[in-house]
Amino acid sequence: MFGFSIFLNEELTAETKHYIEEMSRHGFSGIFTSLHIPEDDAEHYRKRLTDLGTIAKACRIDLMVDISGTALDRAGFSFNRLEELMEIGVTGLRMDYHISNPQIARLSQKMPIALNASTITDKDIQELQEAKANFDNLEAWHNYYPRPETALDKKWYREKNQWLKDHGFTIQGFVPGDEQLRGPLYQGLPTLEEHRGMHPLAAALDLLMDTDKVYIGDGGLSPDARKQFSFYINERKLKLRIERFDEQVEYVLGEHINRQDEARDVVRSAEARFKKIPNVVPLPARERTVGAVTIDNANYLRYMGEIQIVKRLLPTDDKVNVVGQVIKKDQDLIRHIKAGQKFSLESVEKE
Repeated sequence: MFGFSIFLNEELTAETKHYIEEMSRHGFSGIFTSLHIPEDDAEHYRKRLTDLGTIAKACRIDLMVDISGTALDRAGFSFNRLEELMEIGVTGLRMDYHISNPQIARLSQKMPIALNASTITDKDIQELQEAKANFDNLEAWHNYYPRPETALDKKWYREKNQWLKDHGFTIQGFVPGDEQLRGPLYQGLPTLEEHRGMHPLAAALDLLMDTDKVYIGDGGLSPDARKQFSFYINERKLKLRIERFDEQVEYVLGEHINRQDEARDVVRSAEARFKKIPNVVPLPARERTVGAVTIDNANYLRYMGEIQIVKRLLPTDDKVNVVGQVIKKDQDLIRHIKAGQKFSLESVEKE
């Protein structure tokens, strides 16, 4: 399940509404927002949350709100009147550390409640069990980290998630966006440090190994990235954009499937043998860097027409034509083309 973030520090414009509607059409099914309110802005935040809930309901997508008890009160809502929040479109609340476990247990009887995944302890779980919490409605949501070098270590994240799964939690994590990065640092909002600056879909596929819900932390996803997410969400295919080096690139464009016998050095298209490719004239040999898109030429005899994407630096070979290059932004996706993975190659202008 994929979601995205909308921040309430500004009015919800027509552009923001259009973005939400488009993300919903692309297959995203949840919004995350935060209700941490400046002292003099409570009335504005109430209206913005109400407006956001209206849009979420119209798009039939979830709305999870990060909340503290005082912020909820200042916005004119209350934990004692959850129906009010549900009525405006809020479908879940993410709690901060000031809210007691007995209160969380009570709230979990009425709606999904997200806890801070990093700080949940055995003691918390025991107290929640004693308070008769509805664990079907309890989720563990990780933080995002605006400051570089402070996001989580992957090994620790995996170990924590295994512990959370053992206790029955649904797990959520964030990946950075690639547009409208969140200020004031504008360095992305990932859960894992190694994802900072990475292609959002590549980071998301990393998290999906042990994470149930993946949300875009930043407030924006570029149109190209939205299409790539949509392609994956709806068809389970990866779309890679390539720069063309030669007209022979036409032989490699289109849809492919990585062979089931996954190679160490290259992605091998299982579809190449079914393409009607004429005699492939040798081109001047060139180094095969990571992301190079190649086709075997006539010098490779029966292998002529084999289509590959290079996964590690390889030497020049006069039997292999390098006809294009996966653009730098998309190279993070190559390692996710596992055995049997469907993918598509699309030509774009040189960056």
